[in-house]
Amino acid sequence: MASSIAFAAQHPPVRILIGKVGLDGHDRGAKYVAHVLRDAGYEVIYTGIRRAPEEIAEAAVQEDVAVVGLSFLSGAHIALFRRVIEQLRRRCAGQVVLVGGGTIPPDDVRTLKSMGVAEVFTPGTSARTIVDRIGQLLDKRQVA
Repeated sequence: MASSIAFAAQHPPVRILIGKVGLDGHDRGAKYVAHVLRDAGYEVIYTGIRRAPEEIAEAAVQEDVAVVGLSFLSGAHIALFRRVIEQLRRRCAGQVVLVGGGTIPPDDVRTLKSMGVAEVFTPGTSARTIVDRIGQLLDKRQVA
């Protein structure tokens, strides 16, 4: 896994929270992404399933994460992302990079990005693409 070692050497350890918001109980994809990000050198906190937006935001603050990644299959992604964004802002954590994934239609991806979601990974996105894109988003955040 030389690419993961090289990636970790280029970036200091970063904390990422992966969670499932709402009633969706399917977390295979979220666990896969958490594993991929751990292998790439990130410190990953997985919240588990059926979390409230308030729980995600509070965990993000308590764990001092740089990225929050949310996985959706339920179709409630726009409303739940909106609530998570609101809760992060209430906790003065609006600078956290927010990404998402799951079965999200292309029109909804555009809506989510206009709301402030930095990236949306749909089914079939490669592990390398996820790791690379999160690294780019973190680099961009550090420059800003």
